[in-house]
Amino acid sequence: MLATLNSRHRTVANTLAFGREMSTNLMTALPPSSIPIFTAVNSYREWRRKAYDEKKSVGFVATMGALHDGHVSLVRRSLVENDLTVVSIFVNPAQFAPHEDLTTYPRTLAHDLEVLESLKHAVEDSPNVSRSPSALFLPSVYDMYPSGITQDKAAQQGTFVEVKGYSHQMEGSRRPDFFRGVATVVTKLFNVIEPSRTYFGQKDIQQALLLRRMTRDLLLSHPTPESLFIVPTARDSKSNIALSSRNAYLTPAEYNHAAPTLYAALQAAKSSWGSGSTKSQAVTAAHGLVERKVQELLSAQSEIALKLDYIEMNDPDSFEIISDNVTAASWDMPGGAKPCRNRPVILSGAMWVGKTRLIDNIILGDASQLGILS
Repeated sequence: MLATLNSRHRTVANTLAFGREMSTNLMTALPPSSIPIFTAVNSYREWRRKAYDEKKSVGFVATMGALHDGHVSLVRRSLVENDLTVVSIFVNPAQFAPHEDLTTYPRTLAHDLEVLESLKHAVEDSPNVSRSPSALFLPSVYDMYPSGITQDKAAQQGTFVEVKGYSHQMEGSRRPDFFRGVATVVTKLFNVIEPSRTYFGQKDIQQALLLRRMTRDLLLSHPTPESLFIVPTARDSKSNIALSSRNAYLTPAEYNHAAPTLYAALQAAKSSWGSGSTKSQAVTAAHGLVERKVQELLSAQSEIALKLDYIEMNDPDSFEIISDNVTAASWDMPGGAKPCRNRPVILSGAMWVGKTRLIDNIILGDASQLGILS
């Protein structure tokens, strides 16, 4: 027992030392930027107090960097709706399991700054005034986890946030500690940034809905549940692949010939559901499309490995899997209650393309009932 405790103590101590080193590196190795960069909590809070004093609204987009057009769509929405827009970049160790890709996750700060500096929005009724991102919050691991952090959950020390009963379904069934890490780091970010409004992408629909529930349960004021907005998934204009930082791991052949299969499978399920099929039949239609694609790649002697993880339909309120015999018509009238026209359901899936795991989802029914922006 003593040896185990000592080992855990060394793990956290090593992480603390690493965090301090990273904090120092951040301060000395930042690329030039026209956007103010805050690497410390206290300096950002001074900036935020000034915004309060000037009665300016602050929009917030939380990212892990490697920015793409999906992130850009969130930032643009914030620029339209807020006086000031803050973006954070933080690769969060607590949402990576020990076997996952923390060390290899893309880190492209210079590129990310170029993306942010290129964004401008003309202010309505003020043609000569435009808004750009106002600040970048770039904390170190040590700043975000002053008690230390390790990917080994059993060795973690300090305070963590868990949304009980909503973290083990869907993506949580594949990544058991993922949403604990997300809820913890986003709570910290909300406490620092104090956003008037915040924006998350539909691609990570379970994450977005879970965080909205968290803001309600913790009685947060910045943001409130009503000011946490979900923006539709940004997609490749030709293939409809959901944009993701992890797409950078794909080879050109994987991206062009295999990655579009996931969205196509979701569309097959959507079509089946819309024609009156049961949930089971709709999911079977999606599986059939994937299997045909796998056989096509095998027949072509392609080296691309394609493997379906799951296709499923879930209740957006509970995240529980809906029954196999449910149809769109019966879903609109749960338990014989008053009909709920176009009641939404989450159709989601995950697929391995080579060594890269892709996720995607479609909302069947009325997405606006989930607060997803048009």
